[in-house]
Amino acid sequence: MKIGYLFPGQGSQSIGMGKDLYDKYDLVKDTYKKVKEITNIDIANITFEGNEEELNKTQNTQLAILTMSLAILQQLEAKGIKAEVSSGLSLGEYSALIDSKAITFEDGVKIVEKRGEYMQNLVPEGEWLMAAILGMEEEKVQEVCKKANDTSKENFVVPVNFNCPGQIVVSGNKDGVELAEKYAKELGAKKVRILKTSGPFHTEKLIFASNNLRKELENLEIHKFESKVIKNLDGTIYNENDDIKDILAKHIVSPVRFSKGLKTMLELGVDTFIEIGPGKTLSGFVKKINTENPINILNINSVDTLENVIDFIETNNK
Repeated sequence: MKIGYLFPGQGSQSIGMGKDLYDKYDLVKDTYKKVKEITNIDIANITFEGNEEELNKTQNTQLAILTMSLAILQQLEAKGIKAEVSSGLSLGEYSALIDSKAITFEDGVKIVEKRGEYMQNLVPEGEWLMAAILGMEEEKVQEVCKKANDTSKENFVVPVNFNCPGQIVVSGNKDGVELAEKYAKELGAKKVRILKTSGPFHTEKLIFASNNLRKELENLEIHKFESKVIKNLDGTIYNENDDIKDILAKHIVSPVRFSKGLKTMLELGVDTFIEIGPGKTLSGFVKKINTENPINILNINSVDTLENVIDFIETNNK
């Protein structure tokens, strides 16, 4: 069995996520406590007792998702379960880097706190949206965005997340995205879904956030990788010649090649994908990838799913 971890990004959050894990496991409680000590933000209270508006603020969302993923990892590590390779969707790449030990827990939490703060506050004025276009090929999505942009010089919408075959996320101003939604449906898209995000993420509009994060990253210490991590930037494995700080700064303004990353994991021989964190969106992406050999697709977002995964791995590793 070759295990690959998948870590979700922004948009997968919901009030109460991880509460049953927090109530049952001391290691999970300790993780939330450590994050509060590092950031002085009571992310447990925001996640479990807050309201959607507060949780959906980028500076809270990113920290909440990261904390839940790291808390689950603590439980898996305690059982001796580790991945050989991991990938995260946008924000999720930080969970993967922390799991690989390339970035320490404390440094990773601090950087994600700053990342969320900058992506929340250093966004140009205006109304911004992100939307997932389902059932449409990359070339058609490009065409839809061009048509929307050509309709008005005020419009801005571009493809940013290449999640899996048949699902591409676009990002931009409200009018541009809504017009792209209209054109996509006219050209045969199965569905267009507006996402729970608050900015034009992975576009040039976040260049100020990217530049400010770059300054924070200058002080980040990078350690030796203990497991492989896939880059969102191009879907390949981080290697020893990569400038990780530069990649993470570019991350905010560059498209996410998640679909290519999944194919890289399959090429590396991953046969058991485990999604760690809220929701099970990434598990759905894996199902859309054509594979030659049978694979296992699991997810952990609750006590029941955690225990099921532990039982599955212990049973199949005998």
